[in-house]
Amino acid sequence: MVNRLETQLIPVLFEALQNDRFVNVATIDHETNGPMIYAISWIYAVDESTLRFAVTSRSRMIENLEKNTVISINLIANESTYTITGQSRILTKQASSVPLKVSIVEVRIEEIRDVMFYGAKIVSEPTYEKTYDIVAAEKLDRQVMDALKKGTES
Repeated sequence: MVNRLETQLIPVLFEALQNDRFVNVATIDHETNGPMIYAISWIYAVDESTLRFAVTSRSRMIENLEKNTVISINLIANESTYTITGQSRILTKQASSVPLKVSIVEVRIEEIRDVMFYGAKIVSEPTYEKTYDIVAAEKLDRQVMDALKKGTES
């Protein structure tokens, strides 16, 4: 996908977003009008044109998206790094099926750009580990991913 503009996820990127994954999300701050970047892992590709992700309901990101729906997501996959840009909408401010207060946001993809600098490739994708109770983390991850797949509106 180098130097190409896509309007939907190519198969390898769609597949990469079928499980929780480290991504950065950029919004426009509702007070400063400057960029705000967040790291999240609860993200899911519903189809080639739609993403859903979850964040804590108290996140400043939710306030930002209420004021300005433009969003960019940085995904590292397929030996490169991509910017996925689109319009967001908050499906629910508090997913009832998740014990933690999380909001679910849906993104309609408008464009995807390979933004890796020329002559390089990613040789190791970011990894992370949960630093709290692993059993509780796995249970919460399952609950959140199930809520993302359902995507019910409030």
